[in-house]
Amino acid sequence: MHILFFTDNFPPEVNAAATRVFERACHWTKWGHKVTVMTCAPNFPKGELYPPYKNRWYQVEEMNGIRVVRVKTYITANEGVVRRVLDFLSFMVMSFVFGLFQPRPDVVVSTSPQLFCAAGAWALSKARRLPYVFELSDLWPRQIVELEVLKPSLALRWIERIELFLYRQAKQVIALAPSFREDLINRGIPGEKIDVVINGVDLDRYSPAARDETLAAAHGVGGKFVVGYIGTHGPSQGLENLIDAAELVKECDQIVFLMVGAGAARKLLIEEAQKHGLSNIVFVESQPKSAMPSWWSICDVALIHLRNVPLFGTVIPSKMFEAMGMGLPLLVASPKGEASAIVEREGVGLWVPAGKPDELAITVRRLSQEPRLVQEFARRSLAAAPNYTRERQAQRFIMVLERVVHGESPVLAESQIRSTNQ
Repeated sequence: MHILFFTDNFPPEVNAAATRVFERACHWTKWGHKVTVMTCAPNFPKGELYPPYKNRWYQVEEMNGIRVVRVKTYITANEGVVRRVLDFLSFMVMSFVFGLFQPRPDVVVSTSPQLFCAAGAWALSKARRLPYVFELSDLWPRQIVELEVLKPSLALRWIERIELFLYRQAKQVIALAPSFREDLINRGIPGEKIDVVINGVDLDRYSPAARDETLAAAHGVGGKFVVGYIGTHGPSQGLENLIDAAELVKECDQIVFLMVGAGAARKLLIEEAQKHGLSNIVFVESQPKSAMPSWWSICDVALIHLRNVPLFGTVIPSKMFEAMGMGLPLLVASPKGEASAIVEREGVGLWVPAGKPDELAITVRRLSQEPRLVQEFARRSLAAAPNYTRERQAQRFIMVLERVVHGESPVLAESQIRSTNQ
């Protein structure tokens, strides 16, 4: 089968979408499928091109057996509204145009959150009379409303109409969380056309590793109890809560917060930490994907953090599974929902409500003082990781695509959806 996959993020970018699409596609090519990825020159999140890439009209490369087609787009940092929309629109148009000239695939797939990527993929599928599948990773545009990036307006109502139109037009929707499926059903999308395939981890890349003492010493965290947050520093993460929690435990010399990554909120977070004189937070710029295991290795606990917005109770951050693959305990600060359910069901760590710095501080202090509890969570985390592998996710995803390509009726009943994602 030949899969044409639209995504505006792809390696060497290191965000969740780029990693998810790439690691799955590696399995598909290994299994004999052909994969063409339509994307842009890597520049996320700073809006700066990764060397040696150029923002050319059209360039093709091969990456681990995947044919990667990069098209020219309007490049900007991952902040602001107008410029980001121009970025999205340029990718929608350019990916559609150059998609017309790609070898004929069997199916067209796109990933969210933003809908312009999906719109380009759908338009191409119609122009070339191909089946289209929509991978739903976030409930967008609802997310930007709840984050108060934009206020409800006529324009947003039209975007929601486009969103629902794309769901209806897709032969199948693949949701990354069960709650996404429930949301779509509540808005009138037939349940039989929505499959749930939750995120996963590549266990060939993420597995227990000896602590990189050289790396730890270089960043002043050697001999400390390290609470590691590795990922995007953006509005969705609500990391100002972490700053407040760090202030509450600053008298505990052995506790340090390690924050690795980039994002729109990073500069403000650094300024806030400096303003409060917090020496127990270490900020590190975004690192290559290949270096992630080393950074996880110097953490005692993996912090998964989401903003205190009800919508984020529906989200399952992919970093959870990377940390589990490394055999790390999880400390999840989020609204009650999907992420907290996994932590409680698997017994891999502790959950605290989002937006409660005092509870986060109390829990961090407790974990630093109870090494046996941390060790038990670590053991359970490693044991649970095989339930959430990228290979299993790739298998379930390809089963849906094969069903679509062969014109077969949806077969996953409610009970099967639950059982195949546990």
